[in-house]
Amino acid sequence: MGYKHIGGFIKERAAKYQQKNALYYKGKTTKDWIGISWIALEEKMQKTSKALVHFGIQEHQNIAIFSQNKPEWIIADLAIMAIRGVTVPLYATNSKAEVEYIVNDAEISVLFVGEQEQFDKAIELSKTNKYLKLIVAFDTKIDLKNAANAVYFNDFIEQPFTKSVETELQKRYYESELDDLASIIYTSGTTGEPKGVMLNHHNFSEVLEAHDYDLNVTDEDTSLGFLPLSHVYERTWVLFCLYKGVSIYINQNPKLIAKVIQEVKPTLMCTVPRIFEKIYAAIDDKSKEASPIKKKFMVWGLKVGNNYYNWHKRIDKPVPFILKLKYKIAHKLVLSTLQGVFGGRIKFMPCGGAPLSKELVKFFHSFGLNIKCGYGLTETTATVSLFSDTNFEFNSAGKPLKGTQVKIGENNEILVKGPGVMQGYYKKPEETAKVFKNGWFCTGDAGKIDEKGNLIITDRIKDLMKTSGGKYIAPQKLETALINDSFIEQIAVIGDQQKYVTALAVPSFENLKEYALKHKINFNTIEELIAHNQIKDMFEKRFEELQREFSVFEKIKKFTLLPKEFSIEAGEITATLKLKRKVIEQRYHELIKKMYAE
Repeated sequence: MGYKHIGGFIKERAAKYQQKNALYYKGKTTKDWIGISWIALEEKMQKTSKALVHFGIQEHQNIAIFSQNKPEWIIADLAIMAIRGVTVPLYATNSKAEVEYIVNDAEISVLFVGEQEQFDKAIELSKTNKYLKLIVAFDTKIDLKNAANAVYFNDFIEQPFTKSVETELQKRYYESELDDLASIIYTSGTTGEPKGVMLNHHNFSEVLEAHDYDLNVTDEDTSLGFLPLSHVYERTWVLFCLYKGVSIYINQNPKLIAKVIQEVKPTLMCTVPRIFEKIYAAIDDKSKEASPIKKKFMVWGLKVGNNYYNWHKRIDKPVPFILKLKYKIAHKLVLSTLQGVFGGRIKFMPCGGAPLSKELVKFFHSFGLNIKCGYGLTETTATVSLFSDTNFEFNSAGKPLKGTQVKIGENNEILVKGPGVMQGYYKKPEETAKVFKNGWFCTGDAGKIDEKGNLIITDRIKDLMKTSGGKYIAPQKLETALINDSFIEQIAVIGDQQKYVTALAVPSFENLKEYALKHKINFNTIEELIAHNQIKDMFEKRFEELQREFSVFEKIKKFTLLPKEFSIEAGEITATLKLKRKVIEQRYHELIKKMYAE
């Protein structure tokens, strides 16, 4: 099929698919999904490209998008790259200070914004910023506050353009090259100021081609998107779907994802481990409340499914006739219901961003949910490795993508070489030099490669903790084991240079309240509830059970329950929900200190 520079790439798909809908979204006043055809998508991209050229945007100039997921986000992104511009995504949750840093660093003159919250931050910033000249608002309900430097997206693209604009646009299409910089994506910055990862069209081209080789995707598939487009994971997946002619449903409210899955019934959907952890906890809780006969059916059905999928289909082993018969019954009575939680039509679900425990991978595969675990970074244009259709290992991140090489370096660090590896950090040659050794990109993650070539992630090297007794602790390993519990919403393991391991845990308040009601525990506030001795005892037992397989020195000895979640707004987690450990340790210094007091 051949990926080309984004302008030609979209033109070809529009010519092929024409009135087929490329995108679906929900309007503000309707419950129905509204489709945008390929022809309409290409037309809007063209108009946006012309508007940017008309405004004076030059080749290789940086343009930012500061918005929630919307069709306009995708259109603006395609249009920017089509005129040889550079898309700079910002998270809709970024603070004014974070936006200001990126606007200044990337010298942003045009900023697309999604809703009122983003507009207000942008317009305030523009009053004193020397770079920001124009704010383009996607949502017509945004109050532009009579700002002379603000315009609605529809007005921006629906204007007469001179012949010279059309000529310049065609010139850029003709002169475009795969070496053109396509995007600067700023990392979340868990350990310092954000760094702009530079990816060119060649990075995207090769990664999309490699995914096409490894994944069974056709233009009859449908994909539901709910992860932020500002992250390389969802954005690269959307480009891949457009590349393959897959119709994309854009979910604009992540809180409604469970309902939307039932409406759309997608065949494909990018996910993160937290989705599966929450769903597993809900299934586990419901099974405990089920009648004895239903419990027996469920246990039997999952046992059959585990044998069928995990110990036959997964390893390409022929399925015996008796097992096929049992599977048909199990599917009708149990497995189809569990598949129905995800709409019932899933072909596969890529899962990345953090490790998913092997127990959960086994569980979901046992009823036929094809989770494709993988590993990647912004610096590698997302995917480094992923599960193949068969012969994958549950505790791994799969095998390297076609054309990508992986090896293990000093301190078990994962090193990567391949066409997806970034061009470097924007305006940071020293930082770039630090992460490249002899042509290999140093990921900062620790891992190993098993005898079958599967990549197994062990932890972030920067996150590794060393107790005062000299023992190394991998906090993510502990956190992954504990987060599967239905009563734990978030957890931060503490232990660096300390005599033992502790943790700050955020309970699932909804489940905790139900538990309190069931056990007749009286409380007026969340603070009262988490301080109750019966609640503390319950958590102690759960922690003990969840840590059975860990060594004594790894186990959490003491913990503190927190009355509110870690948040992006408070700077405690990144926009991709990764813990900012230093911030958390500073903010909760006194509570941590108490856990180590004799």
